[in-house]
Amino acid sequence: MSVDLRTRYLGLDLRSPIVASASPATGELETTQLLDEAGVGAIVLPSLFEEEILNDEIQLNRSLETGAGQFAEALEYFPTVDSLPGVGERYLARLSQIKAQSTVPVIASLNATTAGGWVRYAKLMQDAGADALELNLYRVAADPARTAEEMDAADLDLIAAVRASVTIPLAVKLSPYYSAFASFAGAAIGRGADGLVLFNRFYQPDLDLETLDVVNRVELSRPSEIRLPLRWIAILRPQLGAKVSLAASSGVHSGSDVVKQLLVGADVAMMTSALLRHGPGHVRTVEQELRGWMEEHEYESVTQLRGSVSQATAHNPAAYERANYMQTLHSWSTPPEAARA
Repeated sequence: MSVDLRTRYLGLDLRSPIVASASPATGELETTQLLDEAGVGAIVLPSLFEEEILNDEIQLNRSLETGAGQFAEALEYFPTVDSLPGVGERYLARLSQIKAQSTVPVIASLNATTAGGWVRYAKLMQDAGADALELNLYRVAADPARTAEEMDAADLDLIAAVRASVTIPLAVKLSPYYSAFASFAGAAIGRGADGLVLFNRFYQPDLDLETLDVVNRVELSRPSEIRLPLRWIAILRPQLGAKVSLAASSGVHSGSDVVKQLLVGADVAMMTSALLRHGPGHVRTVEQELRGWMEEHEYESVTQLRGSVSQATAHNPAAYERANYMQTLHSWSTPPEAARA
């Protein structure tokens, strides 16, 4: 039996539901070419952070002005420099290069802090050739003076502002920490998002016990992390309808993980950690596993498979909500060796 892996995401036709999500590797020309050759359905570039752009500009200005007050007469010996390519310009140039060599859709990713930064770079990414744009909403609600309603409203206003500034498809990558997530997801679609990426992984700080410094330690995802996006995609698929794109992100490592996310209603499954661990060629392994499972269970296409076990179609829809918590606790039994200890 021939299995059809084609799917649609953000209105784009993809040859496969396996997508390489944003990571340092997807910003490299050689790696993106290898991902393309391995059969990936689309490529999401690393996020462009507004803070990096601002810091780059500050450092450049500081370097150019160093010593100007003490050695002003020396300035006439240096030619005038109109501009130097900064972080933003280099990102856009790389986007154009990757797009030119790719046979699959290339999705730009933006993480800004101000409305102006979102709108400006969203337009520039579209002009540079991005097939779609992923807004990476990443914030820690640590200000006690700002209510949940205010935080939600600010994010929704950003989505609407970007939607008004570009014509390419727009996805929003969310964290799971909104106080009423289903409501916010629906509101994000209402403000112009064509799809949602679930979820953004928060990288938590750590402490160095010798220096007492706060340090950043990157931990790659584990397969068990698919359960959070799996639950919410299952819940949101019947609520948002078939026209809204849903991407599963976090914990996708194998073909089985892709199958699970498709079953609950995802249009694509995004991979980062597994590709960083095993390299671009891992896409072939995951695709082979996906095809094998579909053939064994007599699914002819991703379209037929998608949403077969969403909350609307599952035998036990309550398992996606509170009942899952109780059943999981009751399912635990103490191992004999632990009871004897």
